[in-house]
Amino acid sequence: MANHKSAQKRIRNSATKRLRNRYQAKTTRTLSKRLRLSTVKSEAENLLKEVSAMLDKLAKRSIIHKNKAANQKSKLAKVVNKIGTAAAVIEKKKTSPKKAKA
Repeated sequence: MANHKSAQKRIRNSATKRLRNRYQAKTTRTLSKRLRLSTVKSEAENLLKEVSAMLDKLAKRSIIHKNKAANQKSKLAKVVNKIGTAAAVIEKKKTSPKKAKA
């Protein structure tokens, strides 16, 4: 246990900050999961803006490393870009006529 008043206060402060950091990081993870599961392009783009802002804030406050934030933003952007193309490919396959067997 801490022997000085300042050390005791430091323990209390660090516990409070740890809870706040965990909450913010968990909220960001939850939104990024929701983004990965979304199938509507416009919804995903809005979520991407929100999640990337949150990741930038976490990196700015040194809750996560700046490179980790950049990597996550890049991966999420790829997911959003694939949403439109994957839907178009699926619809194209559904509407294309079936080939006759030889």
